[in-house]
Amino acid sequence: MNVGTLKLQLHIPGCRSLKEKRGVLRPLIARIRKDFNVSVAEVDKQDLHQSASLAVSAVGTDAAFVNSVLSNVVKRVERERNCYLQDYSIELL
Repeated sequence: MNVGTLKLQLHIPGCRSLKEKRGVLRPLIARIRKDFNVSVAEVDKQDLHQSASLAVSAVGTDAAFVNSVLSNVVKRVERERNCYLQDYSIELL
């Protein structure tokens, strides 16, 4: 069994409240969960309006597959219009 984690640092320009931030993150998290069958959660920076830190985890029998899934999540987030990917890190356990 192989477990992979991905940590995403996002910038959400123009958000003036946590409600606006939630309006951007909730649909993004739902799309990632649906499209890639992974677990996603906001893990840091919950009190900042224009920043977010998401963690994504995937489990599989092959490390290359898990890495591929997480890399595809990164590519998907890079195409988002409402937020910008500032940094990310992938770790395979």
